[in-house]
Amino acid sequence: MFGKHTPKNQGLYIIIVGCGKVGTTLVEQLIKEGHDITIIDRSPSKIEELTNLYDIMGVVGNGASYSVQRDAGIENADLIIAVTESDELNLLCCTVAKQVANCAAIARVRTPDYSREAGYLKEKLGLAMIINPELEAAREAARILYMPTALGVNSFAHGQAELIKFKIPDENILDQMTIAHLGKNIAPDILICGIERGGELYIPSGSFTLAAGDIISFVASTQASKAFLKDIGFKTHQVKDTMIIGGGKAAYYLAKRLLANGISVKIIENDRQRCEALSVLLPKAIIINGDGTDRELLKEEGIEYTESFIPLTGIDEENILLTLHARQVSNAKVITKINRINFKDVISSLDLGSVIYPRYITSEAIIAYVRAKKNSMNSNIETLYHMFDHRAEAIEFRIYEESAVTNIPLKDLSLKKDLLICFISRHGSIIIPSGQDCILVGDSVMIVTTHTGFNDIQDILK
Repeated sequence: MFGKHTPKNQGLYIIIVGCGKVGTTLVEQLIKEGHDITIIDRSPSKIEELTNLYDIMGVVGNGASYSVQRDAGIENADLIIAVTESDELNLLCCTVAKQVANCAAIARVRTPDYSREAGYLKEKLGLAMIINPELEAAREAARILYMPTALGVNSFAHGQAELIKFKIPDENILDQMTIAHLGKNIAPDILICGIERGGELYIPSGSFTLAAGDIISFVASTQASKAFLKDIGFKTHQVKDTMIIGGGKAAYYLAKRLLANGISVKIIENDRQRCEALSVLLPKAIIINGDGTDRELLKEEGIEYTESFIPLTGIDEENILLTLHARQVSNAKVITKINRINFKDVISSLDLGSVIYPRYITSEAIIAYVRAKKNSMNSNIETLYHMFDHRAEAIEFRIYEESAVTNIPLKDLSLKKDLLICFISRHGSIIIPSGQDCILVGDSVMIVTTHTGFNDIQDILK
């Protein structure tokens, strides 16, 4: 057993099986949240590396083995998260844990066959969550392609509200406009909740003046967001076609979604056998067997005329170079999938269009669950997204009981600084709140804040 262990009072005791990219990100994030963590992996060097870096315990061995889980303290665990490379091993880890301990279990399952049965597996095996990073990345990419002028689109209130990120172009109507003027005269049904300018992040008030080059995040109902972008001169129709480089799981999930929405898909994949499999799985897509990094092939297949271009190879550097090439030779909407995050400052200085990090999507869903598990009974976290390189959080709470924040006009609540209440979802309607509105039991409430670690709606109060 490796590592040192300082028990933390507030947190849960969590066992993470598998120390790959997602496992490492989870350790990093959950340590910040103040939880006790033990990791299990077959590789002694991975265990040693992480236990040296963080205040955690490590066990070398097979995470599906009862004796290994016992060494890791499964009897006292609140949660086991299995994120090894093998779906079967992850499901087995959780099954063993559920048999011997009273803990919640989360498994990463990526194979399309299992993903189709996720609901059945979750129910029959008693899992808290089944997570699929490739499927989640595909969902995020698809949302962006349905609204290609956005840099990012996140979904709230079961798809009824959206958090949309875009950059104000030169000579746009918003340049030099105050947020108060925008709200009063142009878009009363949207709320600007975050602005990045010159590397600084602002949670703005009404007096804030917007400028060309600002990266804006705003919240609105799905209909209002489209109308707003149209009013300020952005195209809001979805792309007609896309070119995907690489034919892995993420490409399959994305192509399936896009084809179902009437978007033409062309996939370029190097492996002949995989191309044959994709031709059967995606009969409506055009599958090209070839090297997606070959400039001549890309030209031949119409990179200059495609409306969107998404490199989904397993190699970050390849994805980045392909995006930069597409930027040079076409006007395509580009989305870049990045798995590692060692050079985040360099990446953010490049013009890569919309950037998707599957490991963050996975860790956010798990953190939302973990926070919901340790909170009080007044409210529950439904959704959580990190914004602006983890400098702010967007959280959706479901209100279950009356508390210090309910039935009081928002203007009379003593709210923390750097925090905005962005919308209230009530009986299927999205309300962009004024000071007169109140939070009621049964509502969903979304906030954006630069504070971290909120577990309960009452955390918004000073």
